[in-house]
Amino acid sequence: MYRSLFNCVLAFLIVVPAVAGADESAPALLASGRVDDAISALHGQLSASPNDALAHNLLCRAYFSLGQWDRGVGDCEKAVTLAPDNSQFHLWLGRIYGEKADKASFMAAAGLARRVAREFEAAVHLNPRNVDARTDLAEFYLEAPGIVGGGRDKAEQQASQLQSLDPAKAHWVNARILEKKKEFPQAENEYRAAIDASHGAASAWLNLGLFYKHRERWDDMEQALSHVRSAPADRPDALVDSAEILIHTQRNVAEAVQLLRAYLNSTSQVEQAPAFKVHFLLGSAAEKLGDKRNAESEYRSALQLARDFQPAQQALARVNR
Repeated sequence: MYRSLFNCVLAFLIVVPAVAGADESAPALLASGRVDDAISALHGQLSASPNDALAHNLLCRAYFSLGQWDRGVGDCEKAVTLAPDNSQFHLWLGRIYGEKADKASFMAAAGLARRVAREFEAAVHLNPRNVDARTDLAEFYLEAPGIVGGGRDKAEQQASQLQSLDPAKAHWVNARILEKKKEFPQAENEYRAAIDASHGAASAWLNLGLFYKHRERWDDMEQALSHVRSAPADRPDALVDSAEILIHTQRNVAEAVQLLRAYLNSTSQVEQAPAFKVHFLLGSAAEKLGDKRNAESEYRSALQLARDFQPAQQALARVNR
């Protein structure tokens, strides 16, 4: 029900050198994809300082990256309890509630959706210039039914507020609104306006590619995604997201592998595209190309960084059958 919101591009990037051992802090471990090490470090930190709000937030985000919403939600709630005036902590709590809602029964999802609205609205209230919070809130308003706080008019209000903060994000929200209204040519124009406003940023090309994917305009999708690797890298994880789209649509899987390798070989890796997920995607690409041996190797590499990452566990079992 809320999938397009809660699979939306996450911001709040932490960019670190992609050199093993360069920074052993928990944020750096998360950004480099060493999630098991990050979780271990954070548990140790919380044993010594149980009221460390940032450590609870980071632990929540570690479980978030693994798709383990139930394990992470308590730490996100604890972070908000300890630091109720932190906009970003409310944003992450809203996000993990959203992921739980996406997998919950109808009645449970409705209750969680109201919590999502509450947390996103708190994040915006605490920091009206929080572009990520306004963007996520706008997408929630657009996707959620009115009974749990959704409403297209509310999304339009957020787009208006974003115009002065981040014009490219404002165009993106307007594009999503027009898609919902089935005004597809106008939506396409807004996606292209976002590209212009962002000076051709990688994320804007990615969003145009996603639009074409939804419209099943495969050649246009590939053409848009072909710009991502050479575009200004406002979001390094745009490489990974583009590759994932190509793999799942089975369009130019070889190019997807090149995008993933380029990301792993870059000097900037981010929390939103952890290395364990990249190795998993490389395994998926290898499977699509009929290379089970390389697929197995990549899935094992993913599990060396994140042993509880269920998609890699399941994929490894599949290729070993």
